[in-house]
Amino acid sequence: MKVEIWSDIMCPFCYIGKRHFEAALREFPGREHIEIVWKSFQLDPSIPQEMPEAQNVYRYLAERKGISYEQSAQMHENVVLMAKNAGLDYHFDKAVVANSFRAHRMIQLAKTKGLGDQAEERLFSAYFTEGKNFGSPAVLAELGRDIGLSEADVQEALSNEKYADLVRADLEEAREIGINGVPFFVFDRKYAISGAQPVAVFLQALERSFGEWRSGGMGN
Repeated sequence: MKVEIWSDIMCPFCYIGKRHFEAALREFPGREHIEIVWKSFQLDPSIPQEMPEAQNVYRYLAERKGISYEQSAQMHENVVLMAKNAGLDYHFDKAVVANSFRAHRMIQLAKTKGLGDQAEERLFSAYFTEGKNFGSPAVLAELGRDIGLSEADVQEALSNEKYADLVRADLEEAREIGINGVPFFVFDRKYAISGAQPVAVFLQALERSFGEWRSGGMGN
């Protein structure tokens, strides 16, 4: 049974949602029958492809919202705590704001090699914990190597328009479905969950959708 996840690697709730979903999957008896498909989404496509200067999340949002750096940091305190409760270590003071389109191109190529989940995980960690700039092709090449992609693979992802088209197709599909926030989980094209919901909510959705999928001939 297919579970599709629309996500952006610069979305703090997407990484938390990934952890909650993974925890639910570990508890789910039919987990070997679940196929996870990652879908591209951009929270802020207006971010320049080439940022004039590096800015962390606190600084970027302070300037966007016209508030102080300290106020911006305070706004993120609950998210940092929520991440910690999910076993994640967020450092918004190090996270480099970048347009995520190039990173999504690499994810699309990684998916063709069965490395979609590994790509998402590596990029999330690089952004939220390590402060790496995934807008940089050189950084993407480094992160790609970490999950088993060659430098030529990453170059192919960033230069072949096919991978850009795959990103755009996911973005268009999100618009058609009416997705305006992520993470967004779709179970067997029947049920949807929006946001980083508690583990129990994901487990319930898995049990319900899987039960129907199995009784309907396991997708046939």
